Amino acid sequence: ELMTLNGKSVVVELMDGHVYINGAKVTMADIEADNGVVHVINAVLIPPSNTVVDIIVNSADHTILETAVIEAELVDALSAEGPFTVFAPTDEAFGNLPEGTLETLLEDPTGELAQILLYHVAGVKALSNELSDGQEVMTLNGKTVTVELMDGHVYINGAKVTMADIEADNGVVHVINAVLLPPSNTVVDIIVNSVDHTILETAVIEAELVDALSAEGPFTVFAPTDEAFGNLPEGTLETLLEDPTGELAQILLYHVAGAKALSNELSDGQEMMTLNGKSVVVELMDGHVYINGAKVTMADIEADNGVVHVINAVLLPPTSAAEFIEGNPSLSMLENALKQTGLWELLEEIAPFTLFAPSNDAFENMDDENEQATLKSVNDNLEDILKYHLVSNIAFSDDLFDGQELTTLQGNTLRVNVESENVFINDARVTGSDNAFQNSVVHIIDAVLIPGEATNVLNVSSDDLKVFPNPAEDEIFIQAGNGFGTVANLKIYDLSGQLVKAFSELSVNRAVNVSDLSNGIYLFYITIDGQTFIDKVIVK
Repeated sequence: ELMTLNGKSVVVELMDGHVYINGAKVTMADIEADNGVVHVINAVLIPPSNTVVDIIVNSADHTILETAVIEAELVDALSAEGPFTVFAPTDEAFGNLPEGTLETLLEDPTGELAQILLYHVAGVKALSNELSDGQEVMTLNGKTVTVELMDGHVYINGAKVTMADIEADNGVVHVINAVLLPPSNTVVDIIVNSVDHTILETAVIEAELVDALSAEGPFTVFAPTDEAFGNLPEGTLETLLEDPTGELAQILLYHVAGAKALSNELSDGQEMMTLNGKSVVVELMDGHVYINGAKVTMADIEADNGVVHVINAVLLPPTSAAEFIEGNPSLSMLENALKQTGLWELLEEIAPFTLFAPSNDAFENMDDENEQATLKSVNDNLEDILKYHLVSNIAFSDDLFDGQELTTLQGNTLRVNVESENVFINDARVTGSDNAFQNSVVHIIDAVLIPGEATNVLNVSSDDLKVFPNPAEDEIFIQAGNGFGTVANLKIYDLSGQLVKAFSELSVNRAVNVSDLSNGIYLFYITIDGQTFIDKVIVK
């Protein structure tokens, strides 16, 4: 074997009177030079691979690690340029794992097994003499391992390095006598390890939610501090702990969403469905995030299975539709309207019911002039509009189907349209569904529903009927698609539900004068061939 300047050796073979270098034949030998000698060969010599993977593959003591790396699909990654430091557990080390552990990991090799293997690899080359006592080394798993130097030996998270400094082209391998398991860092671990959340820790344990919140998730936890629990009315916590798996568990689940939401992903007015089945509302104000009015005092504490946001108050789930509306800042205009008309008290009397609740944005998107008339005057018209949002039975989103008609307290019907994953009530989209309470359910919608006379209302589409121009100034035209007649009836309502114009036997394509209408949004009900269509038209 001749050592080359590459650092690897080549092997000489003498066969049949010829010289071979790594199998390449010397075709001309002994061409002497002042500073050496040249031998001509008939092939290019390629240095042999010697990655950290090659070291594992060529080791008789690492057959299980070899299999694990292959099954986890990490061969290419660990054969790359690196550098890497690999802490390589022996077959004996794998054999010391609890019975069945390895078999379970191999059932999903690219999942948890891959993460465990990456916990044995650092993204640097660290020889044993470069390691220091107490040093923390970041692994490709994203968590650190700790180095200990004791009695002349090196330990990694307590596992002894039995053979050090096996160098490879792309790093170094240290053999260890135990498998390293990455530390748990679930949302539960964050709570348990926080000195400000001892009461929440106790509550989660007593409510038997540790296993559920240690699962894969993802979860977003709004975590009230001990001080927040201390602000509850005296005796409240003690009463809840008497039946921890009942009401206490439901309150805790009201602090957990079934998705991972970092603070920069939250939006003002956003509703987040919790594991309790009811939603919480996000407010962004003065650079801070509030959840149902509770301030987020520390955000984005990330865990393996989600994220924790610390809050300064305990969130109590609403127990009635009225309480839900009062606690939801995005429904304050609906609350005012219900109280203004005296319908607020009716919510306690008419159960069971379904309420389609327009958000503040829905009210604000109404025409200003009609909004003044609708929201600031106590009159039968406003009461009728609000009753048009109430149905005298419980209808969850799963109960709603395309083409369904729901009779309201006002007397007219609502039409349900289901398009892909969206549900529409008339032309209002359901943005927050299934806020359920005893004998009632609330669905939040993005538009105010206006009662009209039509009972078979369809949205205008370009294939059916066209109303143009929109916005309009002086005139507007109705154009019918193929298959429709040439005569239609037209009724124009303002957003307060008042009929402002009506036309009978109107010729299609004839100009309709709207110059006498005030600026605003109007609903055009067009009946043609027995079908009624509706469209919103802006007049300006």
